[in-house]
Amino acid sequence: MSNSPLATGTITTRRRPIDSVEYAEENGNGKVNMGQHHHQQHHRRITSSVNSLMRPGRYLSRWIFGALMLLMISTMFVKIILIHLFLRVNATMTSHHDFLQLPRHVMHAQNSEIWANLGSDKFYKCIDRSSIKTRDKSMSNGYILVHANGGLNQMRSGISDMVAVAKLMNASLVLPMLDHKSFWTDPSEFKDIFDWQHFRKSLEDDIEVLESLPPSVANVKPFVKAPVSWSKASYYSRDILKILKRHKVIEFTHTDSRLSNNGIPDSIQKLRCHAMYEAIRFTEKIEQLGTKLVNRLKENGEPYIALHLRYEKDMLAFTGCNHNLTQKEAEELRKLRYKTKHWKEKRINGTEKRVLGLCPMTPREAAIFLEAMEYPSNTKICIVAGDIFGQNGLKALQERYPNVYYHSNLATKQELRPFMQRHNQLAALDYILALHADVFLYTYAGNMAKAVRGHRLFQGFWKTINPDKQNFVRLIDEMDNKKLTWKEFATQVRGLHVNRTGAPNARVVGNFPKLEENFYANPFPGCICLRPKQKSR
Repeated sequence: MSNSPLATGTITTRRRPIDSVEYAEENGNGKVNMGQHHHQQHHRRITSSVNSLMRPGRYLSRWIFGALMLLMISTMFVKIILIHLFLRVNATMTSHHDFLQLPRHVMHAQNSEIWANLGSDKFYKCIDRSSIKTRDKSMSNGYILVHANGGLNQMRSGISDMVAVAKLMNASLVLPMLDHKSFWTDPSEFKDIFDWQHFRKSLEDDIEVLESLPPSVANVKPFVKAPVSWSKASYYSRDILKILKRHKVIEFTHTDSRLSNNGIPDSIQKLRCHAMYEAIRFTEKIEQLGTKLVNRLKENGEPYIALHLRYEKDMLAFTGCNHNLTQKEAEELRKLRYKTKHWKEKRINGTEKRVLGLCPMTPREAAIFLEAMEYPSNTKICIVAGDIFGQNGLKALQERYPNVYYHSNLATKQELRPFMQRHNQLAALDYILALHADVFLYTYAGNMAKAVRGHRLFQGFWKTINPDKQNFVRLIDEMDNKKLTWKEFATQVRGLHVNRTGAPNARVVGNFPKLEENFYANPFPGCICLRPKQKSR
């Protein structure tokens, strides 16, 4: 049992010394205890001095002086603490702007505008097939074999185009063969990455999808051809269809960009979106792990940015961009470019490309861009890209944004084991992380950036930042050269991007297909429509 006085129900108190003195002055009969007389006199003097000090009068100036001394000591103590905090924080700051910017930066930690989607109820997905467009399952003009070339997202868009081509020719499509010879040399087959049964079932009212050629044509030698890039629908429904009817089996060696962005029948455009965003679905094991990683990032309702930082070895070698790299690293990239035969451009001026906005952002540029857009330093950033090239890696980004994640540190080793050395399957995980991010920022408009951007627009104009790199590079160089202050720089960066965060904007048609806006990067118009009641008069 407890020995606490509160537990036993008895409370003992100890009198203050002044209480003892006051109590001992008299006993119950009014007599003074003489044995303690000298002791009492001593305590009376102490008590009298204390009481005098606590009362105004002759000691008032001393009382004020004591209070001022106490205040001065307290103020010095607080000042020392603040200076210590200042030095600690300032030690982590970079030199491009001063410590006074920190409160502004932190202040926006809960700024909802930087996370807000720009979706509008004025628009809706419009890819439903007309009943008259349902295929006649009793006939087929032949069979198409395709070699999907490139990385994961280039293959996905190419396969979607081949679905549309099969529809145009009323042909049967054999499950596509994937590229095993690109930079990543991934041995994965279609069934390893995509849910092939869902793919076949989703498209059954548009085209026939087969696992392999039927026995009746299994021994037929296919007519091998590379379709013309950016072709109109008539190229397939007229020219290629004649070849198919004559040979029964045709084999396309390439699928990338083989169908025009614009000038395609509405029903075919809708089918392209149905294939890209609905029929081509990842396998269950990829979808499950991808969803799990998204949920880990969004724990406690915290938002995150998916950053497609395409500062990777293959992309830098291909583009010739080498800003912020050492001479040795730049030479390594040059050798890779000359070694890769199918990259046609060899002699490249990387400095000129950067000034034109044609290079991927460096990690430092990406960090400064995010800071200028007022994303706080505690923002979660998920890198949806491969290994960052260069000896400094992500250092410049992590100095400003320490909460950096990859699929590799979000998942356990055991969870990732089935995907090791399967780069396209790992890229599929990154695609899921990018698609479901609160904000998607891409630093180079490659195939993944186009695919994710278009998918997020299709889903309801989810916030997607498309950097104006040409003007951003100009501004950051001016700031680095002391021509702009941080405040001037940041204000101009935000102004440049008011209309570049995923709001509805009709796809831009250009004079040349290669230079116009990609269909899969912006499926509006075609797959996104304005609600009839909202149409202007």
